[in-house]
Amino acid sequence: MFLEQGVKEENKFWKYLLGSVFIITASFVGQIPLILAILYQTLVNKIPYPTTETGMMKVFEPNVTLFLILISFAFALAGIYFVVRYIHHQTFLSVTTSRPKTDWNRIFFSFTLWGTFTAVLTILLYYLSPEDFVMNFKPIPFAILFIIGAFLIPIQTSTEEYVFRGYLMQGFANLSRNKWFPLLMTSVIFGTMHIFNPEVSKMGYIIMVYYIGTGLFLGIITLMDEGIELALGFHAANNLVGALLVTSDWSAFQTNSVFKDISDPSAGVDVILPVIIIYPIMLYIFSKKYNWTNWKEKLTGEIVIENKSETTKL
Repeated sequence: MFLEQGVKEENKFWKYLLGSVFIITASFVGQIPLILAILYQTLVNKIPYPTTETGMMKVFEPNVTLFLILISFAFALAGIYFVVRYIHHQTFLSVTTSRPKTDWNRIFFSFTLWGTFTAVLTILLYYLSPEDFVMNFKPIPFAILFIIGAFLIPIQTSTEEYVFRGYLMQGFANLSRNKWFPLLMTSVIFGTMHIFNPEVSKMGYIIMVYYIGTGLFLGIITLMDEGIELALGFHAANNLVGALLVTSDWSAFQTNSVFKDISDPSAGVDVILPVIIIYPIMLYIFSKKYNWTNWKEKLTGEIVIENKSETTKL
């Protein structure tokens, strides 16, 4: 079972706190190229040092900015691997899945399903409200964006999934010895991690319902499926397809996408809709395809460790 793979007597919760500090430090190290590039622009090219996130996004051409931001996640992912292997003495597979090996078919199915839905919805919105969009497509910048996105956005999204649905979910399971607490804690932390996104300042804190709800959805499919493969595919599709199709002056990623949203953003039913309608539909599709059963036990039950000689409830 997925959570049980990380629940061991030697896996004290302080190790997860130490590991989290190490991962955050690795991420900061990965941000050094971006900082150095900005300093070069300010010292050599006399560009004013940006004091806001929005200002930082405009120092470079969007593809350069995206590349510099995303490479920090490669450092963080390496940090996760180090922490799992050498602080917790687990295999990387143990924070990926309970299966004998990573199920790439699950990743691709989830990616294709959500990527297709995102693309269809974006095109539908364009035709329903063409006044909210302008064509932003430029062949060469878009081709570069595609290459950067295809390689680095899955690293970014995988890093977040390994941190929240893999590493921290097992960590909170060690602390609580149940399943509902890791699910809720990782969902809330994942959601609040996005609180400094520019979308929040534009739409208000109501959008946190979407972020926390998304974290809850990803946590549910992880627990029900006993691995993070579906979450990996979903998150990668969400960010990659979104970055390729639509950008705006107020979004977290500024990209050379196909469309640019020029509407005045406001949080309404579109924030709640995915959480109360679309995500339940996704859960239904996944549950039917992968024959999920025993929902209550998998989402709220106690952690049970099976030994060779006996079964011990922790």
